[in-house]
Amino acid sequence: MSLYVLGTGGILLILISGALGYYLRHLVALSKKGSLEIEIKNSLLEAKEEVSRMKEEGERYERELRARAEEILARAHTEERSLHTELSKKEERFTRKEELFEKRQEDLEKEIVRLRQNAEEIKKIKEEVLQDKMKAEQRLEELAGMNQEEARFLLLSALEKNYEEDLRLRMIKLSREGEQKLMRKTYEILTASIHRLGNSVVSDLMTTAVEIPDEDIKGKIIGREGRNIKVFEKASGVEVIIDEKEGEITLSSFDPLRREIAKTALENLIRDGRIQPAKIEEAIESADKEVGRLLRKKGEEAVFEVGLINIDESLYPILGRLYFRRSYGQNVLDHSVEMAHIAGMLAAELGGDVQIAKAGALLHDIGKAISHEVEGTHVEIGRRILQKFGVDERVIQAMQSHHEEYPYETLESIIVQVADAISGGRPGARRDTLENYLKRLGDLEKIALSFEGAQKAFALSAGRELRIFVSPEEISDMDAYKMARGIALQIERELNYPGEIKINVIRETRCITFAR
Repeated sequence: MSLYVLGTGGILLILISGALGYYLRHLVALSKKGSLEIEIKNSLLEAKEEVSRMKEEGERYERELRARAEEILARAHTEERSLHTELSKKEERFTRKEELFEKRQEDLEKEIVRLRQNAEEIKKIKEEVLQDKMKAEQRLEELAGMNQEEARFLLLSALEKNYEEDLRLRMIKLSREGEQKLMRKTYEILTASIHRLGNSVVSDLMTTAVEIPDEDIKGKIIGREGRNIKVFEKASGVEVIIDEKEGEITLSSFDPLRREIAKTALENLIRDGRIQPAKIEEAIESADKEVGRLLRKKGEEAVFEVGLINIDESLYPILGRLYFRRSYGQNVLDHSVEMAHIAGMLAAELGGDVQIAKAGALLHDIGKAISHEVEGTHVEIGRRILQKFGVDERVIQAMQSHHEEYPYETLESIIVQVADAISGGRPGARRDTLENYLKRLGDLEKIALSFEGAQKAFALSAGRELRIFVSPEEISDMDAYKMARGIALQIERELNYPGEIKINVIRETRCITFAR
């Protein structure tokens, strides 16, 4: 019973609780509904106010746009009226110009017609005048009994006869004055060029002195039984003169290039202190390369001193060899540089090409840089060298005529010949006897080298001794005697010389092997 009462009470309690919860939720919902309605009403009021405000602004903006549109339309009407007025004025001006142009066109056509009529009239008058002139000339020829050519000939003959002496004297005077003016101008140009270039003239000697630090070095240079000095003379081609003079050794040779190589080698040997046959040959080879670099430097310096451009660098060593060549005692490279300066000044005075004249003068004796083993004159050899290295043909034309082997083709060729004569004609610049002496020494070596088996030939002791080194494989001892006699006979036939010449044919066998 009690359980039943408890169950019924629990159910009641649950129902009451549910009813109470429902009622409470209903109260909450009603309160929320009231607040939402208030918010909605407020939103509607705000929306109505915003719509009212936007409507007022729209109406105000519309009034402003309408006022602005009216203003733009008024301004457009004003501009339209001004443009219309301007167009009307331009149309009136164009109409007046068109009328004026039509009037001028009519006047021009009338003028053309009038000119054509005048031209026809002038043509007719000219024909009539020509006919009258021809009739007059025919009448004159009939009256004179000769035509115009005959009358002209008679008139000129009479004038020439009457004034023959005056004409002859006048022509002589004009010719003499022209020659005098030309000679004065020539003297002025040449004198100015010579005065502007006052180089000193120095002649080369046949010997070179090498300083030595002490007298003991002389013994090393001579070597045991003269072995070192013999090897040095054979390898260098110069004569070593050791006399009583202290502090120096003299190298003698007519070839300055050989002397320079020998001097460089000897100075290197003295500094090294080890003077023996093997070292001597190495020193000669090293000096040959060192002098080769010197040749290039001398050629480059000459080109830069003259101020030339576009000269092939391969020509520098060949041009530098002229530093060790002489012409009648005059250093050929110095002579060529001097010529280039003179030729440049002459070309500037005479309106020639300065660069071509300078290049032709500087390279005019480049053929002398090649030894006598090459056939041909130095002009022809020089032409072949310049053509090989692609030198400008105008430069070749300028240099090839300085000995008149080729005709003068350009103004620059004449300038080079004149510059050569000026440079060579300076007082003391050249010595004929020295040139003949050097030529004789060169001829001696040339004769010796013409024999088969000759490797080297050196003219020593001012041409009183000729040393020939032969190949032992080709020449036997008996052949060496025959060669010496043959060279002596050929020298007697072909050369004139004072005293006697010693012919020394040297045949040396050298065997080299290595121990390993």
